[in-house]
Amino acid sequence: TNPLLSFLPSYPTMPSIFSYQSSEIDWCENNFVRSPVIAEYYNTISNVCFFILSVALLHLNRQYCQQRTVPMYFISGLLFCVGIFSMYFHMTLSYVGQLLDELSILWTLAVAYSFWYPKAHFPRCIKSRKQFYWLGGVTAVITTLMSFIKPSINAYALNCIAFHLLYMTWSELKKCDDIRVHRMAKAMVLWWVLAITSWLSDRWLCWLCQAINFPYFHSFWHVLIAVSLLYCFPLVMYFDVTYEMPAFKPKLGYWPSDSWPIVVPYIALEEPHKQC
Repeated sequence: TNPLLSFLPSYPTMPSIFSYQSSEIDWCENNFVRSPVIAEYYNTISNVCFFILSVALLHLNRQYCQQRTVPMYFISGLLFCVGIFSMYFHMTLSYVGQLLDELSILWTLAVAYSFWYPKAHFPRCIKSRKQFYWLGGVTAVITTLMSFIKPSINAYALNCIAFHLLYMTWSELKKCDDIRVHRMAKAMVLWWVLAITSWLSDRWLCWLCQAINFPYFHSFWHVLIAVSLLYCFPLVMYFDVTYEMPAFKPKLGYWPSDSWPIVVPYIALEEPHKQC
């Protein structure tokens, strides 16, 4: 070795963005307890619920899917990606895993907004759905680039979008007199409140979770938000049929049966109205 190099200042090597625990976020669950290769075991396996959600949306809403094939398969595929990338992130706690997890959620929201945002609520400068696609795409690209600046705030920003969705739901429910739809919206909000409470508990009350030896609230978040989306998507579809498919009338159904205490809602389409 060159002795002159000993006089040069030494700098810490930057961890690889693909390395285990290179993310600046570490959730409350203790790392590498259940497996030597999975950092957060329960936070990882709980993402299976997104795979179930992806398939359930297509299967239960078959009639709607026949009329809106592209949006349904697109969203279903993105939800599958959310599950994969979230599994990868919680398995490795890597910087790349964190970005993939958050950006997959961002693009799922962007695509859902582009396909399903009601025309009645378009900004005045937007005259068509095609223009709204461009607006959604440009916004998603800009937000994607900005997310690299401070990744730790991405999760908070994404959760804030839920408040706009709640406002949209409230404004649409004021025009709807279907009791079943109102009941489904209340159930969706209840599941979302439980989900966000779990997320915040894991993030801000980790000391308490560790004290009671139950640091698993983030895995509950995965399950509860997936259940909330099981109610949210049929609600969105209901209003989409009302606005965009005048030849059909949306009908809310429950799987496996209306009489069961715990049910999953879906949208059925009544026969097209006869044209005079």
